[in-house]
Amino acid sequence: MSHAADHDGATRRDFIYYATAGSGAVVAGAAVWPLVNQMNPSADVKALASIRVDVADVDEGTQLTVLWQGKPVFIRHRTAAEIEEARAVDVADLPDAIARNDNDGEVPAVDANRALDEEGKWLVMMGVCTHLGCVPLGDGAGDFNGWFCPCHGSHYDTAGRIRKGPAPTNLLVPVAEFADETTIKLG
Repeated sequence: MSHAADHDGATRRDFIYYATAGSGAVVAGAAVWPLVNQMNPSADVKALASIRVDVADVDEGTQLTVLWQGKPVFIRHRTAAEIEEARAVDVADLPDAIARNDNDGEVPAVDANRALDEEGKWLVMMGVCTHLGCVPLGDGAGDFNGWFCPCHGSHYDTAGRIRKGPAPTNLLVPVAEFADETTIKLG
């Protein structure tokens, strides 16, 4: 029997191979972990994943613009006339008849699918033009009394739907809900 063999037939050389392979795996994991970990969202992004906005002081017929995830969000308290105007539009006449939103996916772009509440008084939309990412002007701007992007001439109606211009889709509706009677939670 060889001097290098133990009672099970394993050699010191086998032990050295296993120890080296185990050490190599630990070193490789330690080297790869920072590369993988850097792809996780940073603390400031995590902090903005969900925000609460107090809308108690937003008067009817005005809007509030807040920054969420580095993008503007329009929160509009619509008047009865704005709601009526938005509901009177035939979806078949719209350039984009789909209301893409994070709440329901792709649904028809009727006003009820874009408003936050059942009465239609509150509208929450990403304030980014879907053409080239500009920020549209609000407060009844444009040909349809909604929002207007002066950069390239996109006109949105009182429900944030594209009506005229180069923008291919409606203003996006983010995930939003009422946390209580006067607070909207985004995200």
